Amino acid sequence: MIKMKLFQLFTAVTISLLFASCIGDDIIADTVPENLRISVSIDTLGVGDTYQFEAIFTNNVGQEEDTNVQWTSSNSDILQVDDQGLATGVAMGMASVTASVDLADGAGTVSDVFDLAVANRTVVAGPEIRDGELRTTSSYVLEGSFTLKKDGDDLVLSLGSNYRASSSLPGLYVYLTNNPNTTSGAYEVGRTTNFSGAHTYTIPGSEVAVDQYTHVLYFCKPFNVKVGDGAFNE
Repeated sequence: MIKMKLFQLFTAVTISLLFASCIGDDIIADTVPENLRISVSIDTLGVGDTYQFEAIFTNNVGQEEDTNVQWTSSNSDILQVDDQGLATGVAMGMASVTASVDLADGAGTVSDVFDLAVANRTVVAGPEIRDGELRTTSSYVLEGSFTLKKDGDDLVLSLGSNYRASSSLPGLYVYLTNNPNTTSGAYEVGRTTNFSGAHTYTIPGSEVAVDQYTHVLYFCKPFNVKVGDGAFNE
């Protein structure tokens, strides 16, 4: 009986210490500003050609939502855009495409703008590469550069040679997210097994688009505590 009580006490103390070791920052709100991003896969639109623009809207908790997007062109003599985001090249030149969404309860509008050239022919964009820098938001080490790019049908998240992370956490996981305050709704890339130097994660392209998320996020998964994050550069 005494051994059992000692074992229970040891277990409770161990769990308490692990929990304390994972807490590195204050409790933070889970809300983020609403966001709208135009998704484009061409560099140039040919005169007489059409292209279907798409936009990703995320709400105040970073979740994607289907909503009414308004589309406009800065110069309809060069580029026409209909209410559904279908663009038509009219004449050679430059024009800006704007996507906007009116927020609920008169809370304002969010928008994004893309400058598009209209020329003799349509030119498909090269592989998109997004990058950023990690930062710690806790008492634990987290730093280094990262990139996300297409590789065939998949995506590759690469951490640079300057990457460092604390190896003393009970379970450090990496995510892609539109809300760096929580793992709710985030895409779990996997458990961190490398704590320094260059390494990569392969992500199925059928599950994630290269422009779908705004942040890389590191969390202590057993206790759901944030360790750090990094925003993709625009």
